[in-house]
Amino acid sequence: MTNDTLSPSVPAASPSEKGKKNFLIPSPSEPGKIQMYSPEFYAACTFGGILSCGLTHTAVTPLDLVKCNMQIDPAKYKSISSGFGVLLKEQGFRGFFRGWVPTLLGYSAQGACKFGFYEFFKKYYSDIAGPEFASKYKTLIYLAGSASAEVIADVALCPFEAVKVRVQTQPGFAKGLSDGLPKFVKSEGALGLYKGIVPLWGRQIPYTMMKFASFETIVEMLYKYAIPTPKNECSKPFQLGVSFAGGYVAGVFCAIVSHPADNLVSFLNNSKGATVGDAVKKMGVVGLFTRGLPLRIVMIGTLTGAQWGIYDAFKVFVGLPTTGGAAPAAVPVPATELAKV
Repeated sequence: MTNDTLSPSVPAASPSEKGKKNFLIPSPSEPGKIQMYSPEFYAACTFGGILSCGLTHTAVTPLDLVKCNMQIDPAKYKSISSGFGVLLKEQGFRGFFRGWVPTLLGYSAQGACKFGFYEFFKKYYSDIAGPEFASKYKTLIYLAGSASAEVIADVALCPFEAVKVRVQTQPGFAKGLSDGLPKFVKSEGALGLYKGIVPLWGRQIPYTMMKFASFETIVEMLYKYAIPTPKNECSKPFQLGVSFAGGYVAGVFCAIVSHPADNLVSFLNNSKGATVGDAVKKMGVVGLFTRGLPLRIVMIGTLTGAQWGIYDAFKVFVGLPTTGGAAPAAVPVPATELAKV
């Protein structure tokens, strides 16, 4: 990962602004409806995260359903193609979207926290580091900001994920969230909804750290080495294409890093009273790393690329710049505005 300066050009400061220190990781800034790092900026990023994660995860529900069943019952769901065939035969076409409601609500909540808090923590840690260290160690800023955001995001996701896995892997357990949630609580207790929080953190925190840090780095390198035109001279559709490409590549890395924990989450949420040791004993160490991995690479690569495309498309829609790449720094937000955040 490079350590180039994030903002090669900074607008001239007015006399009253000279001498002031802008302790934040410089981000792209261009004329628009929303001022960078204002409360409206964070609100827009939060809503963009809802669209980004909620819509994409719901769209790939059939892939997720087959993946979960391959992880839980590999003897029955031997491959991707046979897995779809078994589901179609036993449950019909509608069965492919079983669990879509907890998926939509859970990942919408997660996306809101993931993207909104990432933008917040990225600036917060940059302010602490100061401009010199924030620029020099920007990759660490990306990693720390995304990890902090994901801790919060998974607290919002975990109950929905628990019900989703149970609905998808135990036919007859429930039709969806409305009847599945009460049944789950009655069976496992309210705290049972968070039984999988630790493996969920184990899956999602490395995933999100890789997702954000690699995306930011890949996009920066694309604009620096592969694209002859400066980012601010590229069209918005072209920039969104770069966002999708960078997101897809980042998603492949994410899938590999987080896959063992993904297997654990599926196993624990499907088996009452099961432990991590039980999962390792039954699946084996190799199985934790490989079971369902090819399908998850396809799913997560497409998912992550689409998420960054949707997120940046919404930012463009409201007048904000796309994420990543070297560009002019943001105009500092007055202290009175930051106090409102």
